[in-house]
Amino acid sequence: MKERILPLSIGLLAVVAIVGGILFFTRGSHIRLTGGIQKVRTQPMEDTSTVVIADFRFVNPANYPFVVRSVEMFIEDENGKQLESSMSVSEPDARRMFDYYKMLGPKYNDTFTIREKVPAGASMDRMLAARFEVPAPIIEKRRKLWIRVEDVDGAVSTLEEGKP
Repeated sequence: MKERILPLSIGLLAVVAIVGGILFFTRGSHIRLTGGIQKVRTQPMEDTSTVVIADFRFVNPANYPFVVRSVEMFIEDENGKQLESSMSVSEPDARRMFDYYKMLGPKYNDTFTIREKVPAGASMDRMLAARFEVPAPIIEKRRKLWIRVEDVDGAVSTLEEGKP
């Protein structure tokens, strides 16, 4: 029995080493964005809707560019219900919004847009402004906020509030 354990252990160790080596050497082939949301600001629009502005930083660690197919913002309210934004605000509208609502402060970053190409190994700062059809107090009491970004090839990345 003991004479069978040693060859079996060596074989298992070899398989683990080979799989680990393959994963290590192909790590740049996995299309994804890593990073997190740095700052969140809100602006009530009416009694029943709020615009959420999220500034975020991300890195494309892959050896290939990440081309954005879609960008969506989500919030989990204090009761655990997931809320999806009804629409994203375009770059020209975001500039007008920051000019009109001075309490938002300065516009730090460009808007993250569909078809934007994130080069391989690049780090970027962007913002996303999105409208939620709920009053501002619900947004302020949120448990979690995240942005879902999908690549044209189907890879999906999630950037969360409070993550570096």
